[in-house]
Amino acid sequence: MTASVAIDFISDVVCPWCALGATALEQAIKNVAGEVAVELTYKPFELNPDMPAEGEHAVQHLMRKYGRTAEDVAAGKALQIARGEAIGFKFDLEKRSHFYNTFDAHRLLLWALQQGRQVALKRALMRAYFSDGQNPSDRETLVRLAAEVGLDAQAAREVLASDAFASEVLELEAFYRQRGINSVPAMVLNGRHLVSGSQSVEYYEQMLRQMAQAPAEA
Repeated sequence: MTASVAIDFISDVVCPWCALGATALEQAIKNVAGEVAVELTYKPFELNPDMPAEGEHAVQHLMRKYGRTAEDVAAGKALQIARGEAIGFKFDLEKRSHFYNTFDAHRLLLWALQQGRQVALKRALMRAYFSDGQNPSDRETLVRLAAEVGLDAQAAREVLASDAFASEVLELEAFYRQRGINSVPAMVLNGRHLVSGSQSVEYYEQMLRQMAQAPAEA
């Protein structure tokens, strides 16, 4: 009988390490198919909940928020690009010029979960932002991406025009912060095991196999 593992992957759309972690995890899930059945759910975490609609220039934001030098930022970019190339995720960090507010993107992802298309939409959002430099706070961009992964464009537009899933996003963010999760990516396996940071495909494969073999806790 195939063992099962439930994963809540806590992340932000504009977090490069989240994009790396999510890409590696999805590859690991494919690699253990037939051995482990994984239920993957993306959960919201806003790195910059107070980010204005126009966003902030990426280099300036990283220097201001984290006290980095321009050289530090350049080195970080090079590392992310190399890590991405190794697992087939393209970072074009010249196109990715700004950090943006992601609240609407998280609302749409929770709606997409109900429609059975959340993983596809998350993947589309990450590539649109990091590979193509698109703005994930722009509602028409969100509607277009939703349609590209098979969601109903008009329904997506109606979700965004309302306050649907707003309270759910805020409640989930508060839930995870109250449990000590203050940086992402982070994932919770089977509701109780925490794995922090962006890891390799091999690490995630080993983790999934170990979780599948672990005895159920009472």
